Formats: sequence, structure tokens, C-alpha cells
Amino acid sequence: MNTTSIRDQVSAEEWQVRVNLAACYNIVAQYGWDDLIFTHISARVPGPEHHFLINPYGMLFEEVSASSLVKVDLQGNKVMASEYEINPAGFTIHSAVHEAREDAQCVMHLHTKEGVAVSIQQQGLLALSQQSLFPLSGLSYHDYEGVALNPEEKQRLVADMGATQFLMLRNHGLLTCAASIPDAFLNMYILQRACEIQLLAQSSGQELITIPDAILAGIQQAGQAVTRNAGGQLAWPGLLRRLDRLGAPYQL
Repeated sequence: MNTTSIRDQVSAEEWQVRVNLAACYNIVAQYGWDDLIFTHISARVPGPEHHFLINPYGMLFEEVSASSLVKVDLQGNKVMASEYEINPAGFTIHSAVHEAREDAQCVMHLHTKEGVAVSIQQQGLLALSQQSLFPLSGLSYHDYEGVALNPEEKQRLVADMGATQFLMLRNHGLLTCAASIPDAFLNMYILQRACEIQLLAQSSGQELITIPDAILAGIQQAGQAVTRNAGGQLAWPGLLRRLDRLGAPYQL
């Protein structure tokens, strides 16, 4: 694929979204959160059309570049020529959120083993760690309906998600969204880490200490103070520098 030709066909704003989204794929691979080719991260393209970018089906996350991302509309039609197709199950989930949520500029969906394991637990995520408090301040659940190929599931998924940025897909995995790619990544990082900690704590066999609800009430304000209101953008440049040191292809 000719990198220059793709960059020349899109606006500077879309190219920046492509670079950040490809970086997010590369970072997920680096953390070992990918599931071969079977999960997805999508991002809205600037403009009124509600077009969004998603991974080329068949490409490993560590291989994804800005030029290889596939641009589709809300019906799943490619709106820019690409040699790649997209995963229909991924399209169902991501198009549902992008269509319903104007604030969901980026949607991340992963199948990490820890995320799936906690989604199977009847009580879901528990208030056991500081990390768990951030998703618990706005966490929703969606029951498993099989592989997401049924368009009718979209309405139920977005109804269950409501206005939250954290969604646990029962028996399936994790989903986060946000107004930017760095924020969606930070949401997923914290949710994933909370799941990891919960499973480790439960495996000890010891009695666990639950954090009181009163502390949960002020966690979002505390998070804004800690990140100086920068959210995911605070750590994002450092993550990109690490990708550069590793020679990741996100800018290509």
C-alpha cells in the first residue's frame, strides 16, 4: 500500500486520528491484550458523516498502521478503497456505539483473559482496589447474546450501556469509549488492571476488604486532579515514544 497516497487523500485531522488509532492497536499488542485478529478499536473520522476507522481484518495489531485502517460508514460500507475487509461482529458492536453516542469518538473492545474472567462472575467488578473505583463510577453490563452478528442486538447493547464509558460484556470481554483515543485507552488500561487485581486477590483465598461507597463517590474528581485534567493525554506521548523506540509501524 502506498503510504503517501493514503495521506494525500485525507485531511490532516483524519490523518492524525489514523496515527493515534494505529498507535492504540500497536500499544494493545505490546501489552499482550490482543486476541490474534478478533477484537477491535475504532475511531470517528472528523466530519458530519459519522464515518469511522477500524482494523483491517486479518492484520495483527502489531502490524496496523495509519494507512492500513479501513474507513466505513454506519452501514458497514467502505467509503475509501481498501484491499482489506472488516470483521462483521466488530462492526455490529462499534457501529452501535458510534451511532448512538456522539461523545464516543473512540471505542475499544478487548477479549483479555482477565476481562472475560471477571465478566463471567455474577457480581462482576468489585470495589477491591483504587483502580476499580474509576470504572465503577460509571460501569454498565450487557448480557451475552452469542457472536455479535445480529443487528437487533445493537439497540439492546446501547440501552444497557447508557451514558457510561465502561461496559462489561458478559462472558465476552471489556469495552470502553471516550471523546478521544488517549482517554479511551486510559479507560481500558484502568479497567483491565482492576480485573487483573481482582483475580489475583480472589486467588489468595483470603478475606477481602471492600472499599466503602463513600470513597467511590468522589473518585472522578480525584482522578481529574491527579491527571491535571489531562486524562489519557498525560501518558499518551510517553506511550508513543516507547512505540518509536520499538520501531512500531503506527505512523506509516
